[in-house]
Amino acid sequence: MPFSGEHAPPDLLRGAAVAPVETAADSRTPCTASDLLDRVGSWGPTATPAGVFHLVPVQVERDLCLVGRWMNDPAVAAFWELAGPRSMTARHLRRQLADDGRSVPCLGVLEGRPMSYWEIYRADLDPLACHYPARPHDTGIHLLIGGDADRGRGLGSRLLRAVADLVLDRRPACARVVAEPDLRNTASIATFLSAGFRFLAEADLPTKRAALMVRDRVPCDPL
Repeated sequence: MPFSGEHAPPDLLRGAAVAPVETAADSRTPCTASDLLDRVGSWGPTATPAGVFHLVPVQVERDLCLVGRWMNDPAVAAFWELAGPRSMTARHLRRQLADDGRSVPCLGVLEGRPMSYWEIYRADLDPLACHYPARPHDTGIHLLIGGDADRGRGLGSRLLRAVADLVLDRRPACARVVAEPDLRNTASIATFLSAGFRFLAEADLPTKRAALMVRDRVPCDPL
């Protein structure tokens, strides 16, 4: 089973009949779309044990064919549930890109080769925040590894650890990176654990029962 990004992604959750909770971040000066996630597109490359890795924000016209092909891989579709015509993938991507910047879809480029898809999102501004003790600036991650050749050899955990490090480095206000893999996806949960995440709780989300996983800026940070 590949390491894939694990629940109906954030735009689908936002469509559920659950309102986001107000956090401390909501009560301060409003953020603009460019700074809700501290400009993911400007974070630049990072060194990983697998090579130089770069999160590159998606451009629908450029990337639709590639992302659509990944979404139609049966192993990916089992958890993302976005298999279908390119128009379905395009609609998903455009919903995020047309939003206020709380979720940024990216290609994961390893040594110059696009090989994964990521969504970096503000978990504290997402309906997910209704399902766990959210903190201001909590940042969520969804991902999928695109091809069979990149799966099953520990690449997911190495890249996930690197991206979580990158989030915490580039977002000084963020104390935690969170994720919610499907409880059925034991391979994905193991990958998060290998990348330094800890299990927080189980949660009933609109589309699945999830394992809430947390990577703390300070290890073993209490609730």
